[in-house]
Amino acid sequence: MPHHNDQAEPQQQTSRPFGRPGRHRLPPAAAELILLGDLTGRYATGSYSRLGSDGRTLALRENRQGAAEHGHRITAAIACHVARADGTVDQLTRLLLHPEHDGGRHARHIALRSGQARALDYIRRVWTSASAAVSSTRVLESRHHAHEVLAALRDRIETTPWRGERGRTALRVLRAHLNFAEIAGGPLHHASERQTAEEAGISRTTLRAVYETVLKPRGWLRRLRIGHGREGSTWYLGDGNTDGHGASASLSRFRTTQYPPDPALEEWTTPETGATADIDSTVISRLMGHDAFAHHGLGSSGLMIIGALHIRPAQTVSELVATASVSRATAYRTLGRLADHGLVHHTGETWALAPRALEGFGNSPLDAATGPDVQPTRGWDEVARRYGTAGAAARRTALHAAERAAYREVLDRLAEHRSKAVVIVRDGRQVLVPAPGPDEIPVAWQASDGSVLDPATGRPAAGWRVATDGRLILITPTDQRSYDELAAAHAKALSEWESAA
Repeated sequence: MPHHNDQAEPQQQTSRPFGRPGRHRLPPAAAELILLGDLTGRYATGSYSRLGSDGRTLALRENRQGAAEHGHRITAAIACHVARADGTVDQLTRLLLHPEHDGGRHARHIALRSGQARALDYIRRVWTSASAAVSSTRVLESRHHAHEVLAALRDRIETTPWRGERGRTALRVLRAHLNFAEIAGGPLHHASERQTAEEAGISRTTLRAVYETVLKPRGWLRRLRIGHGREGSTWYLGDGNTDGHGASASLSRFRTTQYPPDPALEEWTTPETGATADIDSTVISRLMGHDAFAHHGLGSSGLMIIGALHIRPAQTVSELVATASVSRATAYRTLGRLADHGLVHHTGETWALAPRALEGFGNSPLDAATGPDVQPTRGWDEVARRYGTAGAAARRTALHAAERAAYREVLDRLAEHRSKAVVIVRDGRQVLVPAPGPDEIPVAWQASDGSVLDPATGRPAAGWRVATDGRLILITPTDQRSYDELAAAHAKALSEWESAA
């Protein structure tokens, strides 16, 4: 049977464009998804199972719940394909509501169950989300292409000025996300706030502040989905193509100069720092989680100076102001601190790193370049001890572990709320009694081993347990009910109780 021009056919995809002339074509995989549905199960991952309350085992969801989530993922994927092909919401609607397109089964089911208006509203919401995602992301054709994108992003990060303490902290957060993206194989990656804070060596409060004030407004990082349960948030790395006001900021180490127009006259493009920077972010990424670079230690300015001197040794203070994106006062103060530990030395007006500075080892006392008042350090741990920041990372990790444990305990309690009811025997039959709160459950019904006592016989009732928060729950092999089913069971139990009373 022939299809409408706005619908995709795998056999005619190479000759018929999608939508109006001049628009893109849908790829064969998208056409197959629309016509045949998810034959390979690519979008079914996690739809039909969830993590159990013990945090280790998987519990099967009811087929209806899994099918709904699976269908929504297919619908969202189709919407992204249509948006990427410069389609419209009307074309998406026709594709999804066509009776012969298996990929639109979920939308048609909503129309059949809740009405046409509800289905159209659902399609519009999916289209809005898909359009926003497509407009702010790029298509990665291969893993090699993904590595090229991340390499270009790393170069852009290293040549962008990160002015002020907040800017330098934002660099640490962005570099942590770049590490996660390189592991994931593309700009799209998953990470929790605690995980990122530990990687960057900062607190969660500071992380949120720099994300909202620097990284998000300037297009460097965007959170696509907030983490829930044991899943981290979903993030996407941008290219920082705005300066916070919508202006383009095209910077590259290979296309721009790293020096001011006239170093002698200090003709800077801004009052102090130049328009470009030149740092080694890989070195910064390796050192930023150490206690020595905590807020009251060498700090982010120390990271910037080390990163700038590592990629280009023998720089003057004027050059470091530009390449490390620090003010002149910060440059002198930070170089003085590093020199006190023997990590840098100067010859005339130029500064350079000590041979083993990246390991935290300063110049030996016999080194002619070492000043008489310098106490060379023997590793970053010693630097942290001198500043009193030793153990900061361990304390932060312990705090996050305690927060995770408390959060998982709450999840376990929520998972136990499968049925908010107790059972009594009235006239030889069991009657379910809703329990609005744990304070309304008689203590006499709760046994010391966690079982529930039948008030009529005084013996444990089969299948009933006491949850960790004091509520009584009914455990059955098929007790994976939805909210609507729990509400219906609650109404039925309430009716039976009132009739029995």
